[in-house]
Amino acid sequence: MENRVKGVLAAVIITLLSGLLGSCGSSKPALTLSAEDRYNEGKKKFLEGDYLEAINEFEVVKLQFTGSTVADSAQFYLGESHYQREEFLLAAEEFQNLRRNFPTSPLVPLAQHNIAMCYYNLSPKSYLDQKYTARAIDEFQTFIEYYPKDDLVHDAEAKIQELNARLAEKEYDTAELYMKLERYKAATYYYNSVVEKYHDSPFAEPALIGKIRSLMARKKYDEAKPEVEKFLEKYPLSKYKSEVESVQRNINDHLQSDSADVPRQQQIDSAH
Repeated sequence: MENRVKGVLAAVIITLLSGLLGSCGSSKPALTLSAEDRYNEGKKKFLEGDYLEAINEFEVVKLQFTGSTVADSAQFYLGESHYQREEFLLAAEEFQNLRRNFPTSPLVPLAQHNIAMCYYNLSPKSYLDQKYTARAIDEFQTFIEYYPKDDLVHDAEAKIQELNARLAEKEYDTAELYMKLERYKAATYYYNSVVEKYHDSPFAEPALIGKIRSLMARKKYDEAKPEVEKFLEKYPLSKYKSEVESVQRNINDHLQSDSADVPRQQQIDSAH
């Protein structure tokens, strides 16, 4: 009985080994895809909207075929795939890698614009931290500086204007808050910041009004006077015009009163 069991086991082992050896002998070498094949497969997946699979293919080209003719295109579409997945920080990094590793590629200008677009998409509402807004502005300005004749320059300029308005709104809202808290000096500072830094934004006009009001609240009539004159010159059709003209008359009354008090005080001093 024992010999029979041993014989069966031996037969099984021989059969398994034969199968393994047979399969090894009949196996064919694994097919190695070229850089172009990998890139084309990735591009196909990208166009189908399968961005995760596209990323896998483009990563292979990036890591294994760095010197190929499609390396810069694979790097670009690696960034594009992350962008389409709204992974904007990863996308920005991949576009930066293209700019850094393939500086002569014809895709670099578009990659620079896309870097700016990544941070543009990360720019939040005005009341939140604006570090990505500032970064987007810097990247758009870099794009305009290096590629001033590119077709996307007008888009970049429009985006900068939009982002600057967001920064202006944040500072304007801060000024308004300080006005409500009756912290007029701080309010003056932030209103002035909007007027000086964002003079072409929609918040420049109300900020100048706010600055005048805050100066009046502090009784800084000498400082308010030129701001009123500036406002009336710059915004002659403003809806705030009548209010500003009323403030102007108020300022003139205060300043005339103060000037009349000077000789009177001099007379009192001389009498003593």
